[in-house]
Amino acid sequence: MNGDFIIGGIFTIHYYTSSGEHTYTTQPPQPQCTGSMDFRELRFARAMEFTIHEINNRTDLLPGITLGYQIHDSCSAVQMAIKVAFQFANGVGPIFNYTNSCSKSAAAAVPAIVGDSTSTPSISMARMLGLFGIPQVSHYATCACLSDKNQFPAFFRTVPSDHHQAAALARMVKYFGWTWIGAVRSDSDYGNNGMAAFLKAAQEEGICVEYSEAYYRTQPHSKLERVADVIRRSTARVIVAFASIGDMRFLLEELAKPPSPRLQWIGSEAWITQSEFLRYNMCAGAIGFVVPRSVIPGLREFLLDLSSTQALKSPLLTEFWESSFSCSLKGRTGSSEFLRECDGSEDIRALQNPYTDTSQLRITNMVYKATYAIAHAIHGVICNETKCDKNMKFAQWQIHDQLTRVNFTTKNGYQVNFDSNGDPAAVYELVNWQFKKDATLDFVPVGYYDSSKPRGQEFRMSSVICWMGGQTEMIVSVCSESCSTGTRKAVQKGRPVCCFDCIPCAEGEISNMTEFLDCVQCPPEFWPNTRQDSCLPKPVEFLSWDDTLGIALTVFSVAGTFVAVCVASIFYKHRASPIVRANNSELSFLLLFSLTLCFLCSLTFIGRPSEWSCMLRHTAFGITFVLCISCVLGKTIVVLMAFRATLPGSNIMKWFGPPQQRLSVLAFTLIQVLICVLWLKLAPPFPFKNLKHYKERIILECSLGSAVGFWAVLGYIGLLAILCFVLAFLARKLPDNFNEAKFITFSMLIFCAVWITFIPAYVSSPGKFTVAVEIFAILASSFGLIICIFAPKCFIIIFRPEQNTKKHLIGKVPSKAL
Repeated sequence: MNGDFIIGGIFTIHYYTSSGEHTYTTQPPQPQCTGSMDFRELRFARAMEFTIHEINNRTDLLPGITLGYQIHDSCSAVQMAIKVAFQFANGVGPIFNYTNSCSKSAAAAVPAIVGDSTSTPSISMARMLGLFGIPQVSHYATCACLSDKNQFPAFFRTVPSDHHQAAALARMVKYFGWTWIGAVRSDSDYGNNGMAAFLKAAQEEGICVEYSEAYYRTQPHSKLERVADVIRRSTARVIVAFASIGDMRFLLEELAKPPSPRLQWIGSEAWITQSEFLRYNMCAGAIGFVVPRSVIPGLREFLLDLSSTQALKSPLLTEFWESSFSCSLKGRTGSSEFLRECDGSEDIRALQNPYTDTSQLRITNMVYKATYAIAHAIHGVICNETKCDKNMKFAQWQIHDQLTRVNFTTKNGYQVNFDSNGDPAAVYELVNWQFKKDATLDFVPVGYYDSSKPRGQEFRMSSVICWMGGQTEMIVSVCSESCSTGTRKAVQKGRPVCCFDCIPCAEGEISNMTEFLDCVQCPPEFWPNTRQDSCLPKPVEFLSWDDTLGIALTVFSVAGTFVAVCVASIFYKHRASPIVRANNSELSFLLLFSLTLCFLCSLTFIGRPSEWSCMLRHTAFGITFVLCISCVLGKTIVVLMAFRATLPGSNIMKWFGPPQQRLSVLAFTLIQVLICVLWLKLAPPFPFKNLKHYKERIILECSLGSAVGFWAVLGYIGLLAILCFVLAFLARKLPDNFNEAKFITFSMLIFCAVWITFIPAYVSSPGKFTVAVEIFAILASSFGLIICIFAPKCFIIIFRPEQNTKKHLIGKVPSKAL
């Protein structure tokens, strides 16, 4: 169509084939577009024609100016696309006007071009047209590489870049929890660049790809079979296909052969709304992003306003008519493959094919917007506020500059503008292949993606999705099942990060969420529960009053105290008897008092340790035991002195009478008091949470504060005990009836044995048993003293009173001792 300004258009209406099976090639030197016609691409071309007619009928846009068009068929071939680009640039070439014949006509270079429909031819054209500054506005070339203004300075598009589509697909895959997928692509600029962008986005989202295969329709059929075999054998149940319609057609035909794999398909915008693919039920549940569906008022009537007479004027429309109705038009020149002649009864409105189907006007709207964008750019160059100058001379770079500034709304309500890369805002509609009531598949919008929204809010669902095979339950596609709480992920050697083993958390560690790479160490005072998914406070352990062991030790302590009080009572009642008087009653009562304190001080070791109880237990124990041993030592010395005093001329007893005995006990005890005071002053014992001995519980104990102080207290007690033992041992063979030395020797032997055994037991006993060992040593040594020293005397007092006489005691004294 001629006009004041001619807009170029290029669409992939045909593919050309070679003799090879499922392969296509050029036929130099004059390639001809052959093969089946793509009716959808024909609809795109006629949509451009419709848009130009609509613009020419407007009074507010290019008033008084008529636009014309040159529409070419690129045949999806780089060679043809470059040839057409040169023709557009120099203004001489075959003007198709839906004809395949070449008619030489001179014309100026076109101000701008709409097309092409695929990325690879568009890339070749954009490189060449950029040298001439001729703007190219594509409606369907989505390769992200075309956003590079250094390589393609004059390229614009109304369809979003694959950069956004790849990001949207990766977000969607992540949204549905699919971490193990397969990938297949066209081995072309569109497929390779689109898949590369998707794989990069998928990696950032933590998605793993089991395989990534490429196929192009010119490759041998064996390559197609190999790709199909890889898909069938894979463990991934989700497959992302970044492929063109032609490549996808061959792939689906191959996969439709038994056994057909049951997969969840995720498609790129190139094929996901291709209606001819709806016949493949194995793709039921497929989802993918496409440009939003739109309505173009008047387009359907324009497309259907076609008669056989009009079709005969254009070889392309003739081919469409004959292919659609399987008949040959009358008056057609040349041969026809159809034997039946069209009789005029053919009704284009009864056709159901991509040309007449206007229910999914998506890319068609991109053609509509691209044509309008060029018209607005021309308007901005040649028109002022009052009129337009059709004779105005301008350069193509002026159209380019105007395109960078266009910002308008089309008649059907869509905003048109371009960013600095020549790209529009990325808005997608998520479509899902769902079964209708008649068991046929249809495209159903189920969500949206808007790249202008804040991150995390771009993707939203608006309807229920039917998944693989039409099922409503979402499928799972993972290399390894999610690790449950209490475990961590360990990547399998030589495999993607999505393939892992679930390893239980180590002792003391938890993971309270799934998919943990590393378990978390619990705080020092906490320990994992049995599932290792939360940290619980460690139980605090100490020798409590309600503990069985604590109760038993308390009973023995009280019993010892009761025995000591009973013995004191017996001695007090019989204080005038010879056996009580003969064994130094004053020291005996003091010894019984100290033993009572020894039994009672063991109770300070039971219960929750506190600052005061820690200081009291060790000091009370040290002082009372020294008092006890001092009394025993005093009694031993008295025995020795008493028998020495019976020797002729001996007055030794005056040097160790009662005052001296009391003073010695006081002196020995004060030394221990001094040691304890220094200990409490310099480094007193204090409550301490022992976290090292047991991992799973806390031992609440009394820290010694100063180990030197503790062992000084014990050492002093041990020194007095050894001294007492030695003296008693020396006095063991003195006359029996006056002699306590044998009993003292035996009691000191028990005392020393208990405390020598105590040292390794104390050091090695865990937790509360350390305290129990100490209490046991106190009770055992105290019982040893009271039984060995006082039990024989009490036996005589109660059961042998006839022996509790001075005559009995004196009668047994040897003559040499008198």
